[in-house]
Amino acid sequence: MKRFLIIAVAALVSAVGCKNTGNQNTSDMNTNEPLKEVSGRKNFGAAHALMTTPQPCVMIATWDKDHTPDVMMAAWAGQYDHNQIVVSMSKHKTTENLELTGAFTVSFADERTVAESDYFGLVSGNQVPDKVAKAGFTVTPSPNVDAPIINEYPLTLECKVVSWEGGILVGEVVNMSADESILTDGKVDLAKLKPIVFDAAAMSYRSVGEEVGKAWGAGKKFTE
Repeated sequence: MKRFLIIAVAALVSAVGCKNTGNQNTSDMNTNEPLKEVSGRKNFGAAHALMTTPQPCVMIATWDKDHTPDVMMAAWAGQYDHNQIVVSMSKHKTTENLELTGAFTVSFADERTVAESDYFGLVSGNQVPDKVAKAGFTVTPSPNVDAPIINEYPLTLECKVVSWEGGILVGEVVNMSADESILTDGKVDLAKLKPIVFDAAAMSYRSVGEEVGKAWGAGKKFTE
């Protein structure tokens, strides 16, 4: 599971790093010099939607002031440290809840929940407070943090807020729980979970699951 999260975070960490670098070197970037063509390729510039791809579809769940569950989808998210995750988001219903409770859960959208997960990204909890129930989903209070666990997502991280500043949320993962249906030999099996990722180029969701090689193994043919 740790390897999966590390892969998922690569896109976000790169984007955050580029963002920080850009802020520090604004004078160097605003030169208005035309881009040079890359031989054999098409240039898209720096502002194209496909900055990093694929992007994970993580579902962030929180309680509001009335203890009503809220869920949003975030694509700019991933692993920050060995027990921390990071999410880039603007201020809205979820961030209001985070400031109230200091906790949240993270689940992963999958093939079975594409429509519901997309709905959670389309509709704001400020306009539709009962959107979790409208989607037909149910919740269980997390026993470890002050946040709801969405029962229909089989893999969930329970998190405490470490920091929320400048649109960057850092959370400490205090527990990961998984439904038996996605386990093989006691480990999370992505072929059973079938998580989806966001394809910004096609504005679509794609499934993950098929194994194409062993990590720290496939490349050994070049070392032998």
